Amino acid sequence: MPQFQMSFIAPLLPEVYLCVAAVTLLMYGVFRSQVMNRTLLLGTIVVLVILMIMLSFGPGGRVLAMNGMFLSDGFTLFVKWLLLVSALLVLLLSARWLLEEGGRPFEFIILLLFSTLGMMLLVSAADIMALYMGLELMSLPLYVLAAFTRDSTRATEAGLKYFVLGALSSGMLLFGASLVYGFAGTTSFVDLARLFTHAPGEEVVVSQGVALGLIFLVVGFCFKVSAVPFHMWAPDVYEGAPTPVTAFFATAPKVAAMALFIRVMLQPFGGLTEIWHQLIVFVSVASMAVGAFGALMQTSIKRLLAYSSIGHAGFMLMGLAAGNAQGIEGVLIYLALYVFMSAGAFGCVLLMRRQGHYVEEIKELAGLSQTQPVLAFAFALFMFSMAGIPPLAGFFGKMYVVLGVVSSGQIELAVIGVLTSVIAAYYYLRVVKIMYFDEPQPRFDDGVPIGARLALGVSAIVTLFFFLLPHPLISHAKAAVQFLL
Repeated sequence: MPQFQMSFIAPLLPEVYLCVAAVTLLMYGVFRSQVMNRTLLLGTIVVLVILMIMLSFGPGGRVLAMNGMFLSDGFTLFVKWLLLVSALLVLLLSARWLLEEGGRPFEFIILLLFSTLGMMLLVSAADIMALYMGLELMSLPLYVLAAFTRDSTRATEAGLKYFVLGALSSGMLLFGASLVYGFAGTTSFVDLARLFTHAPGEEVVVSQGVALGLIFLVVGFCFKVSAVPFHMWAPDVYEGAPTPVTAFFATAPKVAAMALFIRVMLQPFGGLTEIWHQLIVFVSVASMAVGAFGALMQTSIKRLLAYSSIGHAGFMLMGLAAGNAQGIEGVLIYLALYVFMSAGAFGCVLLMRRQGHYVEEIKELAGLSQTQPVLAFAFALFMFSMAGIPPLAGFFGKMYVVLGVVSSGQIELAVIGVLTSVIAAYYYLRVVKIMYFDEPQPRFDDGVPIGARLALGVSAIVTLFFFLLPHPLISHAKAAVQFLL
């Protein structure tokens, strides 16, 4: 009988730890359901912090696990850090909602942890089958979280719509994977890369089945990053789901899906750039256009941020279309900064309460600068940053992506990206105008929980002062890209 070797699973020890911790917290919640609220929340935060420490001591090079099904390298460690930061920010922001309004913090936290586990496995996947398993482990808890407030018709509708469309996208992705396997004979990223790699000037003959399978894979990835034309779920789900769940949707799953998109396009299918490049360009331009124009007439702040996320996804895909190290580096920097901008914006939305009830209409922000100037300043800060106003973090994120696209010679694509950002700036600035120049509405409820203060403070500091110390993030992004190209 063969003996188990630790090296077989060692690169996945953080995932094993998270799985054990999630099951332990699950058992704690089941048997101590009456007294576990605050303790479970604090325990989850401790679990995430310990996990970050474990990742800090992760392998510096490229290490395979489970017979090449999973891998750990600098790119995966970079993305996993972003995932854990996203989950931690969402937990801190949603603490009051969980303990006071949510009513079921036990289920919310466990679902969030298992979804995060799926994302970590997803970005570590080195095989299409491992990719699919991680994708489903990420997605299934998200379907439940979207409908978490069962007594809300909007939340139930959001969960159902997300589930149906998510199942459709998963089916397309799995069909694409089956075509790739049927015509290429393997699902391993390493073997696919070797199969499609060719010398300069040499033409590789690719069957139509592989090309069609690749297109279906791109369709599945576009749904997960809410890119056009598979974005239709985002506005309704963002609006209908509870705000903490929406904040999670806008950060961690988008980071994981975009990282997966980048790895799959550049590594196993890096030799088929002529097949997927124009497709990515189209999706990028369409997403930026829909994100810019679709939000202009929105009256709900959550729907506005949903269209904003579609536009941001298009901008990131523009960096992937560049196909060079500078473009991918720009995408990683953009992803990291977007996590803080998006978490901060949704944190401000979570503080929009009057008499204990949440309000989500943009008009409810009228005159906020007169009634609650600190909240108005924070919200304006995140809006300006998403619009790409210098010297805020969002400007530098967009700048690095545009520089990567320009360096690849795709000047027209860079111009389209800048123009759509200018159009999108209108609806961000409209929110700021309403807060600072309209007649004030009644005050929102006072009292910002310490967790929300911490999360908003960290997000605001990163957004406002990134330009003073950009080198740590840039150097880590550069190091991560080296494992892709």
